[in-house]
Order: sequence, then C-alpha cells, then structure tokens
Amino acid sequence: MLILALDTAQADCSAAVYDCDSASLIGRSVETIGKGHAERMMAVIDAALREADVKPAALGRIAVNIGPGSFTGVRIGVAAARALALAVGAESVGVSSLASIAFQHRMARPGAAVMATLDARRGEAFAQVFDAEGEPLTPPAAHRYEDLADLARAHQAVPVGTGAIVAGLAQPMPEDRVTIDTIAVLGASAVAGPAVSPLYLRAPDAKPQLGFAVARA
Repeated sequence: MLILALDTAQADCSAAVYDCDSASLIGRSVETIGKGHAERMMAVIDAALREADVKPAALGRIAVNIGPGSFTGVRIGVAAARALALAVGAESVGVSSLASIAFQHRMARPGAAVMATLDARRGEAFAQVFDAEGEPLTPPAAHRYEDLADLARAHQAVPVGTGAIVAGLAQPMPEDRVTIDTIAVLGASAVAGPAVSPLYLRAPDAKPQLGFAVARA
C-alpha cells in the first residue's frame, strides 16, 4: 500500500509518499513557511507525488498530523486529507503531534517512558505520557507549566519537547520537531476508522468580535 502523509500543523508545509511494502519513503517535499499553508499545500503534495512517480489514484491511505498545533494549520491539513481520501477512494488516518514527538525520542533514546510536550503559550503546554513501547499512559491535555514536573514524575517519564523546554525540564533536541517521515511511519500502523478529525485541546486564540454580528431575520 502507498500512503500519502501530510503535515501543516506547525511551521512546515510537508507531504511524503510512503511505500508500506518496502517500508521506505519514496517521495518527499517540505517547505518551512510558518504561514500560508493553504496556498502551498497542493503544490507540496504534487511535488512529493512527482518525486515518487505516483498517481493519486494509486494511494491507499492518507495520513495527516491532526495536532495539537496551529489551529488553522491543523484544519488545513485535515481538510486536505479528507478531500483527497474521498477523491481517490483511499482511507484516512490521523497521527498526533505528541505521539510523533514521543516516537522520535524513543527512536533516539529507547527504553524509557516519555512525556511528550508542545508549548501552547499562555502558561500552558500540551502534554501526553507514553510508555517505552509507545502506548499512551495519559490522554493528551493542556497542563500548566508548573504541573508538568509532577506529571512526568508520576509516570517516571522523561520530559521532552518544547513545553518541557519552556518549563525548564528539558533541553532542545532535534527530535522535538515533528517530521513528515514520522507522520508517514506512524500513519502506516494507525487503525483506520471514520473520517479523520482534528485534535483540539483548547479553544482557538482568535475570537469573533462582539457587537459586529448582523442580526438574523
């Protein structure tokens, strides 16, 4: 089976084609743009498919980073994954940012439980604890910086990721940045279900302005 992996949840706008039979990445395109993912998403996908010499109809699965991450970025990636899956008759699966961070750190330093974190600002970090085999020990949730140490201690987990860095519990490492390669690999083993949905752990920062709504008839 061929998998198209997508990630627009952070600064990167990225896509990759993964061949499950050879367990290898055969096409990859990454643009670190910060904003403007919607404008670049289809061009990035096209570049990855061209490098892999694969037509969209050959895809059997679409895997996408469902967050947590940029509220708008996550929406763009999930919408693209759902639309492509529908168009080519493929299944869609979601891969979380926190599971990806935990996986990358386990590959680099195996044998320990990991508390994966992402800085959520406003005094909070998104965090989830995984055991040494990658199984989740806690649900993904937003935690205050000052509570992260207790969460890690309760599960004897190593704190990693940008949230742990801001909280003074970890040092920056290359594995803190989610790669499209990881989305592809984890997407290959994910269990397909209903249409993929974003993983939102709190309300968006942007709020509609009060007093400017048009009255409904």
